[in-house]
Amino acid sequence: MRTTTPRRVAAALAAAALGLTAACTAGGSGDQSTSGPKAGEAQTIEVWHGWSAAHEVKAFESAAAGFHKAHPNITVKLVKDQTDERISNAIRGGSPPDVVSSFTTDSVGQWCQSGAWQDLAPYIAKSGLDLNQFPKAVQEYTQYKGRRCAMPLLADAYGLYYNKALMKGQQPPKTITQLTDLAKKLTVRDPDGTIKVAGFMPSVQYYEHMPQHVTTQFGVKWLTPDGHAGFSKDPGFKAYLQWTKSLIDWYGYDNVKRFLRSLGQEFEASNPFHKGKVAMAIDGEWRTKFLQEEAPKVDYGTAPAPVADGQEAHYGGGYVTGTVIGVPRGSKHAQAAWEFIKYLTTDTGSLVTFANALGNVPTTIASLSSPNLTLPPQFKTFLDIFKNPNSSTSPPTPNGNDYMVKFQQFVQDEWEPGKVKDLDAALTGLDRKVDDALKLAGG
Repeated sequence: MRTTTPRRVAAALAAAALGLTAACTAGGSGDQSTSGPKAGEAQTIEVWHGWSAAHEVKAFESAAAGFHKAHPNITVKLVKDQTDERISNAIRGGSPPDVVSSFTTDSVGQWCQSGAWQDLAPYIAKSGLDLNQFPKAVQEYTQYKGRRCAMPLLADAYGLYYNKALMKGQQPPKTITQLTDLAKKLTVRDPDGTIKVAGFMPSVQYYEHMPQHVTTQFGVKWLTPDGHAGFSKDPGFKAYLQWTKSLIDWYGYDNVKRFLRSLGQEFEASNPFHKGKVAMAIDGEWRTKFLQEEAPKVDYGTAPAPVADGQEAHYGGGYVTGTVIGVPRGSKHAQAAWEFIKYLTTDTGSLVTFANALGNVPTTIASLSSPNLTLPPQFKTFLDIFKNPNSSTSPPTPNGNDYMVKFQQFVQDEWEPGKVKDLDAALTGLDRKVDDALKLAGG
C-alpha cells in the first residue's frame, strides 16, 4: 500500500506520537451500531483514506463507485492522503469522518483499547458476517485482546526483489549467509570505496529495510508472552544486529551514509532498484506495480526473503501486515458506514479489482484464489508468502508501534554508527524504556 511518500515511516512516527496521547481518546464503549440514520435512508458518508498516488486514488474511487451502484441511496465522499495522526486528532476533536482507514496495523491496539475506533462485534453479529472467510493472520491483526475494531482491506507481504541482469545467473539466496556472500560479490565500488552498485543495503535507513521487515527472517518475537519487550531475551535480535553491523562495516559506515544520501524518492523512477543501483532489496508486493509503471524495462525476479542460518525450515514466510478500515467513535452515519466497510472488505469482485489496480494482496480466502487476479508473474511470490504459516506480523499494543520505533532509533542512531560498546546492556536498557512506555499506556 504505497504512495509517493514514505508511508511506513510516517505511520511509525505518527503511531509513536499517538501512543503519548492514548489516554485522551479513551471512552466510546458500548454498542453504537444503531446510531445515526438507517442504512437504507438517503445520505452521504465521508471516507478518509491515505492513498494519494494517481492510480491508487483512482482505484479507491472505482471501489466506491461499485458500492454506490449496489447502494444508490448512499453517496460516498472520499478524502485522500489522510494519516493516522489526522484521524486520531479528528476523533479527539469530535469531528471524525464516517469511515477511516490506515495503512498499518500498528495503531490497532491503541484504537481498539481506547474506543477511538468502534467495536465492530455488534455490526458483525447483525450482519451474520463469517470471519472465517479471512485467513487467521488477518483475523488476528484486526483486533486487540478480543475487541475487533477494524476490518482488513488488502494486505502487504514482504519478500526479496532481485535484478536478474545484475545477478548474472545467480539464484536468489535462501539464507542470510548466502545473502551476505552474494551482496559482497555483486557490489561495485569506485577506487575510493564509494558504492556504485550495492549488492544489498543492510541499513535500516534504506527504504523498506525497517527492522520489522527484516527481523522476521531471524524468527524474533517482539514481545514476550506476558506483553513485555524482549530485545535482550530473544537471541534473534542480537543475531540480526550483528549481521547488519558486519555488512555495514564491510561497506564502511561513511560509504553507506554517502550512498544513502544519494538515494532518490522511494516511489519514483529514481529509486535505485529501478535504476540498477541495488541488486537485491526487501520490499512489499506493491513494488511490482511501481516497477510496471516507472521502470518497465527492469528484468527482475522475486522470492521469499532469506532466513537466518539454521532456520531453513522457515524459508517461504515473511512479514505481513495490511490496510485496516473501521468506524470511528462519533461517526454520524455509522450504519451506512458499516455497509460500505462490509462491501469493501468482503465482496470478492471489489477486492480483486482493488488488488489488481493497487498491486496489493487481497484479504479473503476467495479473493486470494480468484482467477480474475491479473497481477504480474512476480506477484505470486507475495501471495505465497501471505498464505505461508511461517509468516508473521508485529503484535498490537496500547501505544501502537512505539516499541518498533524505539528499536529502529536505537539501530539507526547508536548501533549502525558504532556507538554501542556493550550490546547486552544496551538491549536491556531498551527493554526498560519500552516497558515503561507500555506501562504508561496501560499495557
